[in-house]
Amino acid sequence: MNARNRWLMISVGLGILLNPLNSSMVSVAIPRLQNVFQLDFTVVSWIIFSFYIASSIAQPVMGKASDLFGRRRIFLIGLIVAFVASLLAPLSLNFGWLIVFRIVQSIGTSMMVAVGMAIVRIHITEKQASALSVLSIFLSGAAAIGPFVGGILIHWWSWPAIFFVNIPFAVASFLLAWRNIPKDKTATSVARGMSFSKWLDLLDASGILLFTVGLVAFLASLLSAKSNGHISLMSAFVGLIGLVLLVAFVRHELKTTSPFIPLRAFAKYPTMTWVNVEFMLVNLLFYSIFFGLPSYLQMVRHVGELHTGVLMLSLGLCSLVVSPIAGRWIDKSGPRPALLLSGILMALGSIWIVTLNQTSPVISVCLALAAFGISNGLNSVGMQAALFKSAPKEIIGVASGIFNTSRYLGTILSSLLIGIVMGGKFSFEGFRVLGIILTVIALSLIFMNRRRRESGQLQES
Repeated sequence: MNARNRWLMISVGLGILLNPLNSSMVSVAIPRLQNVFQLDFTVVSWIIFSFYIASSIAQPVMGKASDLFGRRRIFLIGLIVAFVASLLAPLSLNFGWLIVFRIVQSIGTSMMVAVGMAIVRIHITEKQASALSVLSIFLSGAAAIGPFVGGILIHWWSWPAIFFVNIPFAVASFLLAWRNIPKDKTATSVARGMSFSKWLDLLDASGILLFTVGLVAFLASLLSAKSNGHISLMSAFVGLIGLVLLVAFVRHELKTTSPFIPLRAFAKYPTMTWVNVEFMLVNLLFYSIFFGLPSYLQMVRHVGELHTGVLMLSLGLCSLVVSPIAGRWIDKSGPRPALLLSGILMALGSIWIVTLNQTSPVISVCLALAAFGISNGLNSVGMQAALFKSAPKEIIGVASGIFNTSRYLGTILSSLLIGIVMGGKFSFEGFRVLGIILTVIALSLIFMNRRRRESGQLQES
């Protein structure tokens, strides 16, 4: 990789790490936020849900916007939005305002993730898996070490530090991106002289509205059922409205001339659809451990925030070490072998959790974390490489946005799974049941990968 491409990767990497870093640091902040705002776990957990729901909606929207109006422009605006939100969030007067700034922060960081992947796809044409492995160091590495960073910041300062820490990254990324990301001339020609109503038509504002309201209503219904332990009449009604709106969204996208999610393209390229389904399941597995284990350690084994962060560091270090190795491997052999090995490691890590007992040393969880960390490094590069092989270049922005929406849907489902299994209270028995369920999902992923190999769906260069 030449010097120009290296600086481009660093510029993009410093921006996209803000999304996973902020989604993961908060995992060790929940108990502190409960004490500060005097709220129960169910209410405080919306600091996690709001971020992921906003990200799942914002990423395909921003991917569509970048395809139309310029990837560099959207990336730089995202950095400004994330900077302002990170500066204002610690000044929140109450928990409601904190959620608002958290959503704004999610939108800003989402602008960079979808657009950053598209920038790499467009401007780095050789050894893309190696380039993706560099992004993975920023993206997955930030997610994996987030609990460690959050634990240190909260232990030595307080919860506002997990927002202030974003500011130097945002400033550095803005300065480097301004200099190193090439201008997109085609975007300026599309946007120049266009009325606001035409902008809305090109962005498919109607489709975005149907998707947003439908998804929020449906997920809010599920999260309410998880929080209350039962499905109320109001919850069921809201969920039904969400489903109706999502069906209307599908019909709208199939008819409109400029859909923000090109559903026909997903039908035309079935491999791209399967990549997204598998990525959702991968993240369901990973984040069930990622969020479940810190809460288990703190609430059941009574491990402190700092020590929990240190234990979770084994997951992050394994991801960071494996990502560049995975990039070189995938450049030579394609994504399929790496994804198969990843599934095997996740199955082994889940089985190890099932074998733990109440007298097992706390340090023994590092073995499961290492297995998931290595698999995460393989998945981060392998799944993105599989997407690049299956997605047409002209819709790579929105395809990357949908890809990351699959990540967040998997994350939201992981929270629902934890809530259902634990029943609102973390216990050793519930954690073992969670391990059994994750083992079944991991084995299913291995089966899916092998079936795709037999059918030849996953094409390699």
